[in-house]
Parts: sequence; C-alpha cells; structure tokens
Amino acid sequence: MTGRKDLLTAQALAEALNLSVETIWKYTREGRIPFVELGSRQYRYRLGEVVEALSGTAVREKESDYKGEDKKKLTYRDYLELPEEPGYRIEILEGILVKEPSPSVMHQRVSRRLQRLLEDYFWEADPGGEIFDAPLDTTFGEETVVQPDLLYLSGEQQELVKETRIDGPPLLVVEVISPASGRRDRVRKMQIYQKAGVRHYWLADPANRTLECFSLQGGLYALAASGMDDDLIKHPEFKGLAIDLSILWRS
Repeated sequence: MTGRKDLLTAQALAEALNLSVETIWKYTREGRIPFVELGSRQYRYRLGEVVEALSGTAVREKESDYKGEDKKKLTYRDYLELPEEPGYRIEILEGILVKEPSPSVMHQRVSRRLQRLLEDYFWEADPGGEIFDAPLDTTFGEETVVQPDLLYLSGEQQELVKETRIDGPPLLVVEVISPASGRRDRVRKMQIYQKAGVRHYWLADPANRTLECFSLQGGLYALAASGMDDDLIKHPEFKGLAIDLSILWRS
C-alpha cells in the first residue's frame, strides 16, 4: 500500500500540472480527479493517478484578462492624474495599468462577511489595529498601487496610514477572486505582496467556495490553512480565530 509521502497538496499538484489551484479545486468538486481526504476535508492527490484521470482531456487555462495600456511604466503620480472610469477598479502593478470591472454582488457579499468576522476578531485581539476595505489605495514604492478587497493593519502599523492611502505592507491582505482576476491574484499580485513583505495573504474564491491562507516563511508564501465548502478554518497564527466558510458562501 502506498504511503502518504507521495501525496500532493492542491497547490503542489497545480504547479506540477501547470494549472491554477482553482482548476484543481473545480476538478475535485466535480469528481474528475481522484483524491485522498485526510479528515476535515483536507484533500491530497497522487500525481500519477491524476494524470491518468486527465489523459486525453484537453485542459486549457484562461489567459490573464488584464492588459497593460501604456508602454512606459506608470507611477503613483500618474495614477492620481488618471480620469475616473465608472464601473472599473484601476490599479498599477509594477508600472503597468490594470483595469478590472466592478465586483459582482456575490463578491461583495463574501468580502463584507469576511470583513465582519475579522473586525470582530481583531476588536478583541488587537484593539489598536484596523480593517479597511476597497476602494482604498495601498502603495508599495512609486510603481505599484493596489486596492485590496480587505486589509488589516496592526496597532503597531499605524504610521502606514496616510491621509489618502496606505503606504507600505499591511499585516494581512485579502483578495476575493472574480472570474477576471483569478490568475492575476494568484500569480502577479501574490508575487507583489510577497516582495513587499505582506506577512499574510488570503485568497477567497466564491466560485469554487475555497479560502486559502498563505503566510511568509523565509521570504516566500507557504499555505498555512485552507478549506472549502462548509469547512471551519482555524489559522495557526491567529489564536482563537475560526472562520465558518458556510457563512461566506451563503446566497
């Protein structure tokens, strides 16, 4: 009998197959790939079995939906001079202008519910800290301006709060994935937040009903906690925090 040493996480499997993690979650939910459940809906996979299950199946990832609209690298000063475009969220990722359609109703529901849970928790755990939601500019240097769906600044980070923006890495950033932002949130923004030193980066995916919590370990993001559907997530680095995912996905 094969042991557990050959079992892969969804993230490791995604990297091995050059797929996105949301695709792995989708295939798991649909029963298209074999998996091992290690209690509390912690799923693991054997690469060979998954490859065999997918053999003959054309698997194509959706290309990134964002486009850089200017050849020159833009700065925060350029960003401030951009005209407002109703129906779009505008960011600058390492000098590249990115436009994304305004979020959906479900996106806003998930963001609001998660914000409420975090506010209740940090009100007790860190009364001097603050939770902010989009739209609020957050800058990392001169060439990156993001608007995270949620961010948390600890009581010791209040010097980052400026009059019109957050200038520097929050302790926690949460992005709620939309159909147009999945690849950007998982690749480009993850790299940006990692490089900036955002200690905790969470990805909530309403379509696949998953929450993944990454934390910096030796300068790189490692998965600290995750769950799907109606799991109860307990984060090892936030003592006493429990997130009932069934609350997030409720229509």
